[in-house]
Amino acid sequence: MPKLRWHAKRERNAVLAVIDTNILISALLTPGGIPARLISAIRNRTLTPVVSENILAEYAEVLMRPKFRFANDRTASLLEDMKGLALYLKPQPVLLQGLPDPDDAPFIIAALTAGCPVFTGNSKHFPKEIGVEALSPAEALVRLQNEFA
Repeated sequence: MPKLRWHAKRERNAVLAVIDTNILISALLTPGGIPARLISAIRNRTLTPVVSENILAEYAEVLMRPKFRFANDRTASLLEDMKGLALYLKPQPVLLQGLPDPDDAPFIIAALTAGCPVFTGNSKHFPKEIGVEALSPAEALVRLQNEFA
């Protein structure tokens, strides 16, 4: 049985989802866009991100890349929220073969472990046959709106 641990108090009806790194990048690049609204939902506790050590490590590594030139305080705040407002998993290792992007394995494993979707800007990396529901940012926002309508 995988180990689950809340980093913060989870709102009772919050939607669980694994948040792909490209959502965080888009949120920082376009503060008024749909990915930024998903980050607001995390901060408002209507959306609970599901993370693992591998996912948090990828977030930090990618967001700190010099090519993005994100302000350190904005990046640090986002990383702190992604960790502090999350459901933390210690999933068992799973062998996944034939993935379009093997770097997405931790996200797939977390979604399978938690039984939740992945919110991603690149659903091609999450083929249906692996058993994970992948939602675009727009689809994710509709899911949240329907959940709290």
